[in-house]
Amino acid sequence: MRRRALWPLALVAAAAAGAGGYWLGDRNVPTAVAPMDVATAAAPARPPLYYQDPDGKPDYSPTPKQAVDGRHYVAVYEDAPASQAAPVSAPTAPAGKGKILYYRHPMGLPDTSPMPKKDSMGMDYLAVYENDAVDTGIVSVSPGRLQMLGVRTAPVEARSALARTVRATGSVRFDERRLAVVTTKVEGWLEKLEVSAAGDSVKRGQVLAWLYSPELVAAEQEYLVAIDMAGNGHAAHGDPGALADAAARRLRALDVPEDEVARLRRTRQVARRIAVRALADGIVIDKPAVEGMRVASGEPLYRTADLSTVWVIAEVQEADLGAIRVGERATASFVAYPGRRFEGTVDFVYPSLNRETRTGRVRVVVLNRDLALRADMYASVEVETPAAVGTGELLVVPDSAVIDGGTRQVVLVERGEGRFEPRPVRLGARGDGFAQVLDGVRAGERVVTGANFLIDAESNLRAALQSFAAPADAAAGAGR
Repeated sequence: MRRRALWPLALVAAAAAGAGGYWLGDRNVPTAVAPMDVATAAAPARPPLYYQDPDGKPDYSPTPKQAVDGRHYVAVYEDAPASQAAPVSAPTAPAGKGKILYYRHPMGLPDTSPMPKKDSMGMDYLAVYENDAVDTGIVSVSPGRLQMLGVRTAPVEARSALARTVRATGSVRFDERRLAVVTTKVEGWLEKLEVSAAGDSVKRGQVLAWLYSPELVAAEQEYLVAIDMAGNGHAAHGDPGALADAAARRLRALDVPEDEVARLRRTRQVARRIAVRALADGIVIDKPAVEGMRVASGEPLYRTADLSTVWVIAEVQEADLGAIRVGERATASFVAYPGRRFEGTVDFVYPSLNRETRTGRVRVVVLNRDLALRADMYASVEVETPAAVGTGELLVVPDSAVIDGGTRQVVLVERGEGRFEPRPVRLGARGDGFAQVLDGVRAGERVVTGANFLIDAESNLRAALQSFAAPADAAAGAGR
């Protein structure tokens, strides 16, 4: 009975408590949970810096992402505790570098990231700074890599002239101005040969062979008769002295030497045969004459060549012909005489080219004092030509410094502290291992002469990375 009496009292107390709560709420008295709700509303929305693999692996994403097992990547905020922060720390920008734009792969692969990152081997991605991007194409190389690549530099020099050496191949020819053909102007027979082999040396006036000619014998007899008539004062017509002079001129016209004419006048005896003599010093290069043979008027008996000078006919490439001038100094070397150089002079540039080889012939006169050079010897010829002569200073760089892309030539200019700038240049003449620079560099600047292709390849890669790094940055900003 007593328990049943207490149950209505409990219901009344509960109703009173509810009414009191309503009254308190109606009077705007805050409840116990109100302070938490206010604090939550006051906290601003913080965008995460990036999202990290839930297991702490070096894998990051600028946007929310799920792992393979479906777990969400962990958001990392700017004020994240050390336990939550990524193991890759953002580098501090050096003075004058500006802010970090993005991070590129340490091995040069086409992969960039808007936040610090490691590659699959655990190497940190390299930061690309704002000021680096301003100098388009500038490449920074660490001192260690400079030594490993073997980078060498050379200054841009100023010269008053630039020489050029044109190289060509050629062969030895006889000097055509020093060739001679020994022949006779009368018909006859070779009764005896004094020089009977090709290759023999001869001197001017030396007897080569003895010729019997009935025509010469008759001319000598006429000369003796004319002399006798002139001495006796008898002549059928005209001056007897004139007849003797006419007979002497006929002998000379038949190439009878003066000493033979003097002998006739002195001895008054006709010689049965007459000597065939050499016309010049030289070497017998051809000998059709054979002892006892019958020869006709004008038939060649000997061919001689003076080898004190020879011709070297050089086959010069068409692109080099315009640089060669008559009178320029040339040197020739031969495989038969290693280490020896023969001096010569450009004598003539032939007016035609070889259609098949696209080469032009250049004649070089070479001294051959000791007769060491022989016809058809193979020769390597070098002709010294002025590549460029300026009124002022000519700026030149080593040939190895020029990266030639066909339509565009580039040199890498050293900017200090391992920085190199690819700079287009306009080239002029080339010679002696140097190239004339008409525009693009200044005297005193240093250009890369070794490992420049490796640095240029890295420069091109960097330009490619920058071309798609900007869209990645824009996408990251849109996500934020």
